[in-house]
Amino acid sequence: MYIQAIPNRGSPPAILLRESYREGGKVRKRTLLNLTHWPPDLLEGFKALLKGGTVVPVPASPEVFTIRRALPHGHVAGVLGSLRQIGLDRILGPDGNRCRDLVIAMVAARLTDPTSKLATARALSPETAASSLGEIMGLGAVDEDELYVALDWLCERQAAVEGALARRHLHGGTLVLYDVSSSYVEGRCCELARRGYNRDGKRGKLQIVYGLLCAPDGCPVAVEVFAGDTADPMTLSAQVAKLKERFGLAHVVLVGDRGLITQARIDQDLAPAGLDWITALRAPAIRALVEGGELQLSLFDERDMAAITAPDYPGERLIVCRNPDLASERARKREDLLQATERDLAKVARAVTRERKPLRGREAIGLAAGAVLNRHKVAKHFALTITDDGFRFARNTAAIAAEAALDGFYVVRTNLSAATLDDAGTVRAYKSLAQVERAFRSLKGIDLRIRPLFHWLTPRVRAHVFLCLLAYHVEWHMRRKLAPMLYEDDDRAGAEALRDSIVGPAQRSPAALSKQTRAPDGLPVHSFRSLLADLATLTRNAVTTALAGAGDLTVYARPTPVQQKAFALLGLSPERTQ
Repeated sequence: MYIQAIPNRGSPPAILLRESYREGGKVRKRTLLNLTHWPPDLLEGFKALLKGGTVVPVPASPEVFTIRRALPHGHVAGVLGSLRQIGLDRILGPDGNRCRDLVIAMVAARLTDPTSKLATARALSPETAASSLGEIMGLGAVDEDELYVALDWLCERQAAVEGALARRHLHGGTLVLYDVSSSYVEGRCCELARRGYNRDGKRGKLQIVYGLLCAPDGCPVAVEVFAGDTADPMTLSAQVAKLKERFGLAHVVLVGDRGLITQARIDQDLAPAGLDWITALRAPAIRALVEGGELQLSLFDERDMAAITAPDYPGERLIVCRNPDLASERARKREDLLQATERDLAKVARAVTRERKPLRGREAIGLAAGAVLNRHKVAKHFALTITDDGFRFARNTAAIAAEAALDGFYVVRTNLSAATLDDAGTVRAYKSLAQVERAFRSLKGIDLRIRPLFHWLTPRVRAHVFLCLLAYHVEWHMRRKLAPMLYEDDDRAGAEALRDSIVGPAQRSPAALSKQTRAPDGLPVHSFRSLLADLATLTRNAVTTALAGAGDLTVYARPTPVQQKAFALLGLSPERTQ
């Protein structure tokens, strides 16, 4: 039997219930019932019955289908699918290892909801799940002690995992980007926590120091944790050993900033290991080049880059660059600091000359003036005259002019020959350290939250930092694929074409400017974090049904256009995470 609509001239079509049958070797048809005047919902239900379905009365549907639980799922599917897509699960170890599965879950959780290990254990457990992560990985009940055991397991495998990542992303003769940062630690029991130069602005907090190695494109490869009072250059020898011995790279070019690759490190670590390097000179060294006559500032009246040599740097190239935009910014900032200092010094002068309780004594006046100079860090630009009952100050115009002459100048230093890497390529390589800074922003900011650290034992501190590196490794790969719908510039070639010189500031490509609010397809543009939050609204629903033989069902929410585009760019499906 079937339902057929028969056209009816001048009237709505006739809806007939018909059947086919065979008679005398011929197929014949006949009408069983006229359904033209049936209500549409009744007609649709009858069609479903004819197809072998079950029709549920509308009043009874809430009792027949019940959503027992709805868990955020889209962000989990995107992160976990990407992790498996790049093979990180295979690098960590074979299937069937619970420690490996817990590490994978912690890496994914670091991206979807970075919290403490106790909160992560609760979010993974079935009764207190915050997402579908624990359920789709089949972890069952999880407690924090299991996560600590998994951290210890990860710490033991760190060298092997880093070696596998290095084989993928680092090759002989390639550039290796290296930089150092620090993060504060809560409490006083951490074995690596020390007082040191605090980059987080947390006065009085203990901290750890860690160095990050990245491939030329910014992909993170390895990280190493040091005691919190370790000076940046002192971390370099460990990286040299890692590159040469553990990774087996015979020849690489290490790129580090001027605070890392010092002359002492070149002489004691890099040169004996046969590594090439790219770094930069500090301001006093640049001033010495000018005073010694090796650097002629007049060369830069009509150019912004020039290569020079100097007797103090034998066998090396010095690429001198002048950025007019940077010069203007430094001049503006210096003038602001000078004016702020003059305002505060004027207050000290008024305190000395006031009639009621004037400030008296060379020592007291000196302390007040010194506090002002230390606040704004421009003491060298002022000349002070202090007596027991008098105070005068004036700008040191000669010192200010000498500093202003070098505004916008920086000098990139390398032992590579021009035939190996030209001047523009050398400057570009040094500027690529910005990608490591970006990694630090993700690690320490809202994406992964490496800080604050609550771990005490050295192996667990190291494992926690390495766990965050693995999470950023996944994020880095996801960002590259999702770039068309993120605020990031996904047309690097177009941006470089707009640049007059490698010395000048980076430009945004026309493609990036066109998607400041919406992508070309009309969909909204996201940050990485807001896109994950959008994906999280795609839920995985556990549905209980009273239909005979149907049992419990897993039903996924229908993806929105934004979510469909994200999964298409990632090459994933929200229903498949294996």
